[in-house]
Amino acid sequence: MIADVMLAAMWVGLTCYALFGGADFGAGFWDLLAGRSRRGASRRKLIEHSLGPVWEANHVWLIFVLVMLWTCFPPVFAAVLSTLYIPLTLTALGIIARGAAFAFRKASTEMWQQRLFGGCFALSSVITPLFLGAVAGGIASGRVPPGIAAGDTVTSWVNPTSALGGVIAVLTCAHLAAVYLCADAVREGDAVRAAEFRRRALGSGLACGVVALAGIAVLDQDAPVLFHGLTHRALALVVIGAVAGLADLALLMRHRYVLARGAAGIAVAAILWAWGVAQYPHMLVPSTTVAGTASHDSVLVASLISVGVGLVILTPSLWLLYAMFQRHPAGGPEGTRPAEGGGTGPGRAV
Repeated sequence: MIADVMLAAMWVGLTCYALFGGADFGAGFWDLLAGRSRRGASRRKLIEHSLGPVWEANHVWLIFVLVMLWTCFPPVFAAVLSTLYIPLTLTALGIIARGAAFAFRKASTEMWQQRLFGGCFALSSVITPLFLGAVAGGIASGRVPPGIAAGDTVTSWVNPTSALGGVIAVLTCAHLAAVYLCADAVREGDAVRAAEFRRRALGSGLACGVVALAGIAVLDQDAPVLFHGLTHRALALVVIGAVAGLADLALLMRHRYVLARGAAGIAVAAILWAWGVAQYPHMLVPSTTVAGTASHDSVLVASLISVGVGLVILTPSLWLLYAMFQRHPAGGPEGTRPAEGGGTGPGRAV
């Protein structure tokens, strides 16, 4: 019972990382496609203002998930990190390179430096979720057996399900960022940028739907256990995710950007939880269960207490951080300020 509670807590952390860190990566995706130096300057300025206050805080959730997995389910942690060490190492390097490049571009004065660090930031923002999705695909398709380095270190993440997971991860991050940036642009009074990111949000949302539909055949052939779970036990969550995704697109069409954020978040969260429910009680498909890999009850109880104390401290802090940078600017209610070509106000939280 306690193991299930800790697994649920870990999954909440994973969901938060997908919603906040995912939008963080997605903003880098749009930075890559913002255009050349002059034409893309206003778009990149909006992205920088949105990421600036929160880009480091978003990775708190990834650290939380890894610590929970290590502490509460050590055999799973050992199997995953030893078999999938190649994509996980590349993920870590991508996160480091991305953060460093984002900071250095901000401090650079020469155009060639800004282009160099900007390219590193943007490419790392695409590569990192690609590898994370590949890791998820390897676990979900049953290619990570229990034991130290018991699985193939290449085919465990180079396979159809991992490719599907990587593509969906990149597209989902891009869509979340575009939806969030629509509201940020409106708040800055930049109707032009809001319209641009609205088109990108609609395009990336449709792409997510097309890839997800095409992925049905991939999962049926390459990850039958996951496919069966998604079409039976977790079917309700899949339906909720699909409905929320359609609602997200409809709200974007009607320029209801704040509500579209909520719908997009529900869609992503529902699909993540559908994966968890479809695979439960297995931590590693097909036979490694939650109960069989959980730590001793004393460790789980101590971890549960630590999580409770941490939430008391962390939740108000993050709430305050995001709330501070989501307030309407002094010029008036949301969307009432005149366009300013990308906004020059304080940073806004993606």
